[in-house]
Amino acid sequence: MEFLYTYEDFKLDLPLVNVEDARYVVLGVPFDGTTSYRSGARFGPILIRQATINLESYVLDYGIELSEVLIADVGNVSIVSGNSERTVDRVKETIEEIITLNPQAVPVLLGGEHSQTLGAIRALKPKSYIVFDAHLDLRDTYEENPYSHACVARRIAGLGVREAMFGIRSGTREEVEFAREKGIVWIHARDYSFDSFVEVVELLPEPIYLSIDIDVFDVSMVPDTGTPEAGGLSFWDVISAIEWLVENKKVIGFDIMEVAGERLGNPTAVTAAKLLFYFIAAAEKGRKL
Repeated sequence: MEFLYTYEDFKLDLPLVNVEDARYVVLGVPFDGTTSYRSGARFGPILIRQATINLESYVLDYGIELSEVLIADVGNVSIVSGNSERTVDRVKETIEEIITLNPQAVPVLLGGEHSQTLGAIRALKPKSYIVFDAHLDLRDTYEENPYSHACVARRIAGLGVREAMFGIRSGTREEVEFAREKGIVWIHARDYSFDSFVEVVELLPEPIYLSIDIDVFDVSMVPDTGTPEAGGLSFWDVISAIEWLVENKKVIGFDIMEVAGERLGNPTAVTAAKLLFYFIAAAEKGRKL
């Protein structure tokens, strides 16, 4: 199946099925047009996919063999270079095409700049947005661009979607005040615990979209990302949250964003690939999607 705005690229190192038959549909978004510190997120999708070569398809924790899971990979969105708003539109249209073909499929975005999560939210229309991130991303505009990576959560809030943020350790005074005014719950990385995650998320309406900005992890784990921050969460902090989420809530979309770099097999890409495998395997075990 060809989509209007996608093209073939290096694909996941797994047996793949057609979109119509898939439970999970992977879509790359190689965009970094508003990156403000370290560029390279345009290479995120191929870096993550290539890193899956190094991973066993059997996920020990859950007894799930990913080669037996129905996964499709439709390649990458053909971006509009330097234009985050028009690329968001293309992401939205592509995901709409996917769910028209298969309404039960769970789109999985690989990125790529966090600005592009907005396209998935507009297409899927979740009731709640859960994000693991180092940054609040609640600026109204950044560098005169309301579709910057630093504004994605603000744009999502404008859609009336409930938001909860975890692993936060960077933001402006204005962003904190906006979050307070709008009732957006965020948990600082220093205060994060599994119990705090459950306490917040169990009250959120379904369905839910889950977004992982790779910079939520400590910079020692993920040095290749657009805006790295010290003092982040551990891999198992996030995996434990995912496990609870897919067992207890309906998740209709997922992404891993802000993976960057120019070297195959870099630690950030390897971490993201492992995270991708864990999400799909946990979801298969939970069977709540």
